[in-house]
Amino acid sequence: MPSPTGRSSGRPHAPPSPCVRLAVLCAVTCAAAAAGEPAGVAFELRAGDRIVLLGDTVIEREGERGAIETALVATHPGAGFTIRNLGWSGDTVWADSRGVFDAPSAGYARLLELVRGLEPTVVVVAYGRNESFAGPEGLPAFRAQLARLCADLRAARGDAPPRLVLVTPPPFEAVPPLPAAAAASRNGSLAGYAAAIRAVAAEQGAGLVDLFAAVVDALPAGARLTENGVHLSDAGYDGAAAVFAAAAGRPVSGDFAGRTAALREAVVAKNRLFFHRWRPANETYLFLFRRHEQGNNAAEIPRFDPLVAEAEETVRQRALEPR
Repeated sequence: MPSPTGRSSGRPHAPPSPCVRLAVLCAVTCAAAAAGEPAGVAFELRAGDRIVLLGDTVIEREGERGAIETALVATHPGAGFTIRNLGWSGDTVWADSRGVFDAPSAGYARLLELVRGLEPTVVVVAYGRNESFAGPEGLPAFRAQLARLCADLRAARGDAPPRLVLVTPPPFEAVPPLPAAAAASRNGSLAGYAAAIRAVAAEQGAGLVDLFAAVVDALPAGARLTENGVHLSDAGYDGAAAVFAAAAGRPVSGDFAGRTAALREAVVAKNRLFFHRWRPANETYLFLFRRHEQGNNAAEIPRFDPLVAEAEETVRQRALEPR
């Protein structure tokens, strides 16, 4: 488990073996050849963009790590981005995790309502890992629902549809407690879902960040991708940030994480405030089926808004600092 600061425990990490890298590369190559999908296109960020990060565990944990957001902000100083993280661990394109005590369909509707209220110009969509456990048989339904989600996200903004960026999931890694055979099996299935995401991105005219294909090669020398074979390590998030920055046309180099530590601290502080704004710990009492008990306190939640705005301004100012 990450610490409250979002950093790992500092235990030594064994580097990913050449076999792991080769297995991922083979899975990517074979899936792409089988699907015949065109190469993904990069994406462009513009001054004043309002960016929503939407996805599963990778995105929710990014809120506490801040690596990807820091890379985007630091490589676009003065752009004045507004970035909001709507990640939800264990989620899928059907919003399975977001229903809370309701059906996933209710969570899906709430997801779209949240996006509508944030008025994004860009939505980053990162799904596919949890869905891949359904195997090849689940691919048609996943691909259809991902396309539907893209359409619904655009429709949520009416006359000002956001630009979409689809993200393939990072691969599993053969490190304890995940056996090598299990990692290889999982990546074999995940490769098909990554291929489907690339294909939908091409069909939708969306940008693409291909973590499945690129994140292992973006790792610092000798670093491990994950904490446990599944969840990205600090180095894994740094690698993901490098892939995002390159896809946006602003690659990073050298000790980027070290040079942007103060900015990243501000990003994480802002994300924590926004998390409490949209997912308060006692939301059952504030907004859901027990709101008859303490629902009057829901009026307090919008008071986070000026705090989040102030924290965002700190992020913007730190992005301008020389490094």
